[in-house]
Amino acid sequence: MDNKATNEHVIAETHEEVSHEHTLFAEPIFNIGNFTVTNSLLNSWIVVILVVVIATLVKRNVKTIPGKIQNAMEMVVDGFLDIFDSVTGSRDKSLKFFPLVFSFFVFILINNWLGLLPGIGSIGQIAMHDGHATFVPYFRGGTADLNTTLALAIIGVVFSHIFGVMALGAWKYLNKFINIKALLEIPKKFKKDPSVIIVNPIKAFVGLIEIIGEAAKVASLSFRLFGNIFAGEVLLASMAAILAFGLPIPFMFLEVIVGLIQALIFAMLILAYLTMATSTEEH
Repeated sequence: MDNKATNEHVIAETHEEVSHEHTLFAEPIFNIGNFTVTNSLLNSWIVVILVVVIATLVKRNVKTIPGKIQNAMEMVVDGFLDIFDSVTGSRDKSLKFFPLVFSFFVFILINNWLGLLPGIGSIGQIAMHDGHATFVPYFRGGTADLNTTLALAIIGVVFSHIFGVMALGAWKYLNKFINIKALLEIPKKFKKDPSVIIVNPIKAFVGLIEIIGEAAKVASLSFRLFGNIFAGEVLLASMAAILAFGLPIPFMFLEVIVGLIQALIFAMLILAYLTMATSTEEH
């Protein structure tokens, strides 16, 4: 109690010096054992709960003769399937990838938009760090945290490999990256086609470049989404600091559009990776 009173007294004396900066890292709120819960993780949990609740309600109210809301939802699904077809070139593939890709889109979109709501980033607690009073918000947009976007990117890329193995087989899919088959074919084909001694090692080398490309996919996906959403939050905070009433509103509308576009870009890139992973080398 004495320590708490002392902290409150120090904070009260330095309330004019309380600072808050948009950090690149998510800020810890509390601990569950050794597990640290950050403000961006809390925000992501809220999104997961919202998605589960909405999905449950939609599932319970699906009818043979659709109402207005169900009609609207079916139009959205059909629209996305048409877009997916333009990437996959096959309705069967679009239907197979739809649950995963659309889940990415919904989760990212709600996270992007939730960060724009009043209270997100402005309601929090004051903590003491190195003798300075620092404001720590309880909630922070999940996609404004690199940990979240990195996790989403890794999940998307890993699932593309899982689908690739399921579609092509483990051996054939492995040879897209470590082309052992091309090296083994050199002694067999050398007499008929001496050029294989040059061509096939190049094929094997290209496979190694593909491995680097997979790491680049993760970096590209995570940093693109994080950079756009984090920059949007900093922009809104800057505008609010200049003039809190009226000035941030146009930028908030801009961020609504940016949030939608970024969610769609992320989902479509995952869809493209899934399509490429399940296609044969010739395609």
